[in-house]
Amino acid sequence: MAAILHIDSSPRGDRSHSRQLAKTFITAWQTFHPEEAIIYRDLRRSPIPHVTEEWIAADFTPPETRTDEMRDAISFSDELVDEFLAADRCVFSVPMYNFSVPSNFKAYIDQIVRVGRTFAVVQDGEWKGLVEGKKILFITTRGGDYGANSPIAEWDCQEPFLKTAFKFIGVTDVEFVHANGLDSGDEARQRGLSAAQAEIQKLVTHW
Repeated sequence: MAAILHIDSSPRGDRSHSRQLAKTFITAWQTFHPEEAIIYRDLRRSPIPHVTEEWIAADFTPPETRTDEMRDAISFSDELVDEFLAADRCVFSVPMYNFSVPSNFKAYIDQIVRVGRTFAVVQDGEWKGLVEGKKILFITTRGGDYGANSPIAEWDCQEPFLKTAFKFIGVTDVEFVHANGLDSGDEARQRGLSAAQAEIQKLVTHW
């Protein structure tokens, strides 16, 4: 059975625009694909721990030689990786924080970028992504307008970072829906949300 992994990363609850937009997509998607399973994770309610020295030691130790302490240190990461790999598609709602992603989503990425599981070192200085056949949709919300023609476009460290991080593990089928200008007044906010909602409706039918 096909499955979608849906992750919300905003620390805000019902007031979160990114959550609302992602919910709009998932609800519409289920209308067209009622047979598909939805795997949901809310990083607000289930925070992702940061990588520790013990985690790193476990990650770079072959599974068959890990101690019990190492297995404990990396067990939650294994759960996240298994969940990520099991999904055919991923919908990640990610607000822009200080030109990039919230720290909880960065912690999530750190937990799933795993040697031997999502990437391999083929020789010194070279790597290969191990994740194949997966689609990812990022739904983002931004206070300003970071579009291609914006004078602050180069301040956007969010989309380039996300593309690079997931390309590193082999995911190249990535799409973005950006809701821009949400802190630029009521008119700009509504324009940004309306544009994002229109993009979502198009994606639902052909993604």
